[in-house]
Amino acid sequence: MKYTQLKNSISEGANSIYLLEGDDAYFRMKGEEQIKLAFLQMPELNYSSFDGETLKGGALSSLVAAIKNYPFMAEKRIIKVTEFYPSESEYETYLKSLFDDFPSSSILIIVNTGAKKGVDLKRKKSVAYVDCSKTEPDAVSKWVYITLKRAGIAASAAVCESVAEYCLHNMARVSVEVEKIIAYKGGGTLMQNEVDELVFRDADYRIYELTNAISRKNYCKFCEIAAELLIKSGDEMTILSGLFSYFKNLSVIVCSKDSVSSLAVMMKMKEYAVKKSMEQADAIGEKIINETLSYLYSVVSEVKSGRLTPKSALQNAENFIFFSN
Repeated sequence: MKYTQLKNSISEGANSIYLLEGDDAYFRMKGEEQIKLAFLQMPELNYSSFDGETLKGGALSSLVAAIKNYPFMAEKRIIKVTEFYPSESEYETYLKSLFDDFPSSSILIIVNTGAKKGVDLKRKKSVAYVDCSKTEPDAVSKWVYITLKRAGIAASAAVCESVAEYCLHNMARVSVEVEKIIAYKGGGTLMQNEVDELVFRDADYRIYELTNAISRKNYCKFCEIAAELLIKSGDEMTILSGLFSYFKNLSVIVCSKDSVSSLAVMMKMKEYAVKKSMEQADAIGEKIINETLSYLYSVVSEVKSGRLTPKSALQNAENFIFFSN
């Protein structure tokens, strides 16, 4: 199920095992909170947590024993384990019989980022899989709009999209920034200039804006954003690396005949980001993309070999990107 479906699932009763897995920390955290709020009583006695890194081989017996313990003066006992990736053999030896006949008095919450590999837990018996991956941009913007509206703050769709974009659609970041806006505003109408002042723009998003300026041939905007990034990081190589990564992605996209969904999986990008990159690639052109990628590789190499300073390399890159073609 998607994270947004968890609330309805909980209202229908408890599942034995919840696997909260995905790269959005906000969804993982809030999913865990919802389960605990619904089913956990007297947490000081009926709640235990484990670090999955420590549960290897025979150590899994301690997790099994904790799950089989009866709750104290409550209906449920909740066990949480984070970053839990048992191997197939560990599952068969220590967990299969437990998962096949899970105690009705316990709930197991597994909270994984999905960063490692192991047995495919989401397909095992008794497991309710909750997809905590980053959601689509439109859904994040809608969440911003609804949350602000409930707090008595009106905001246009464009303003809500800005909040989401500045946070790279990361719900953990978005939720913090929206709380900040609510505390600041209290009510009324949220304007774009207030979002620009209040919401911290992720460095990656500023790199995204920087590259947008390239596709639009907006040299002044490029210089403005680059100057801001340098003030905050003081590191020309961060900008050069961002530019190299950007043109490398564009090169892959223009040279590929794969679908948007296939490219998104291969490049570990959202489909929305792939579509935007395709638009920018069309605006720049394949020849210029590949020439610029080669040039950026050369200036980064010269910096690393000591033949060029980072400052000179960035200036050369700017001149090549905007004035050589």
